[in-house]
Amino acid sequence: MSDIPENHRRAGPARNANGSPKGPNAQIAAKLKALYTAVEEEPIPDIFLDLLEQLDQAEQRGKSRA
Repeated sequence: MSDIPENHRRAGPARNANGSPKGPNAQIAAKLKALYTAVEEEPIPDIFLDLLEQLDQAEQRGKSRA
């Protein structure tokens, strides 16, 4: 058994019938997760890919001079 009295133990987050957490932050957490997933799935803009390619080329030129 634990040394912590039962009335001082922390319970985990309350959960609803399907096992997901419920409470004031659950809806916020779900929306943040959905937003993160949507951003993660967005394609990388072409201008950013072009800048990365220019950086790679500059690094290769720098290595060939050394």
